[in-house]
Amino acid sequence: MPTVRTIREQTGGERLTMLTAYDTPSARIVDEAGVDMILVGDSVGNAVLGFDSTLPVTVDQLASHTEAVVRGTEDALVVADMPFLSFGVDTAQTIENCGRMLKEAGADAVKLESGPHTVELTEKLVQLGIPVQAHLGLTPQHVNQLGGYTRQGTDEAAAREIMDLAQRHEEAGAFSLVLEHVPANLAAQVTEQLSIPTIGIGAGPDCDGQVLVFHDVVGLSERTPPFAKPFGDAKSEMEHAVDSFVEAIANGEFPADEHSHVEEELDSLY
Repeated sequence: MPTVRTIREQTGGERLTMLTAYDTPSARIVDEAGVDMILVGDSVGNAVLGFDSTLPVTVDQLASHTEAVVRGTEDALVVADMPFLSFGVDTAQTIENCGRMLKEAGADAVKLESGPHTVELTEKLVQLGIPVQAHLGLTPQHVNQLGGYTRQGTDEAAAREIMDLAQRHEEAGAFSLVLEHVPANLAAQVTEQLSIPTIGIGAGPDCDGQVLVFHDVVGLSERTPPFAKPFGDAKSEMEHAVDSFVEAIANGEFPADEHSHVEEELDSLY
């Protein structure tokens, strides 16, 4: 069973696996497959709740989805992804929000979309017993500032900033680091410099592990990012099942005798 400690120590060895999940059934599937970490991502906004971005997701919503995931998980480490403006605005409120994910929702750790403002915050949370996974590169909560979901760290200054922030968050106590949508050679150098594992998404093959969105992996997403890969076609299977249900109702095939129960003594009520 993975723990924060064993994850932190797993660099340069067997590759780590991480997938998102947002409910109990998907968490069971991911957990039973032996995935090391389950991220209850704020991507629930796009993948499940119908929003155009992650920004509208609330602490209450994320906590509820985290509780559902925890109920379906036996082995994987569950990481709650802190929503937009739930951290970094007020320290006391940040601690309360992050602590709630562990104390009430049952998560093992939290993930923060990171920057210069989260270095001291990470250190404080870790001191209080709240494990932190940092996240650099493309940080979707900054979509309005970035002007879209564009690749980050593509010039020397930006790359050096990512490297510097990665090292500072390691020193602050982060147990792992997500690198999203950055050049593969930058991710490789960050991975080489850190003693905590890097988890890549659109960051090339040299990270210590990889993370993707559950809906992208199983083929449920309307649009798959260029750095993701569908490993199944669940959408077609679900469409076929629903079409078959509608057809079976229309032609009277369902419910059949085996789907119904008859009490003979009720035949002569009228």
